[in-house]
Amino acid sequence: MKRICVIDGQGGRIGATIISSLRICYREAIEISALGTNSVATAQMLKAGANRGATGENPVVRTVPNVDLILGPIAITWPNAMMGEVSSLMAEAITSSPAPKVLIPLHRESIFLVGASTEPLPHLIDTLLGQYTKEILKDV
Repeated sequence: MKRICVIDGQGGRIGATIISSLRICYREAIEISALGTNSVATAQMLKAGANRGATGENPVVRTVPNVDLILGPIAITWPNAMMGEVSSLMAEAITSSPAPKVLIPLHRESIFLVGASTEPLPHLIDTLLGQYTKEILKDV
């Protein structure tokens, strides 16, 4: 069984949308860990169908080295992003994980990603599932 980690912060809307879409596509054939930078984000992702969830820096640091795939907004790789919810240790652990990372270019930081899609979230989730995770999860 493939282990997928979905990481999100603030209100958890992006992570919850990713998890809901994963459940529609893969049902119970995958194990989803929801890692929130705060308890609201974690609760929203659990409500969306994650198998388990945890909140904060230590769960992120301890979980990401042992998963098959990491999904979330691009800001999870930036120290101090999401109004400071992403610590330097979290960003380092995520980017250093051997797992492939499929990140959505949505953020509220004052960083501009030239060439990044301006599609709405549902379209980005469709692309995430159809184009990227499909290849990584082909055995499921």
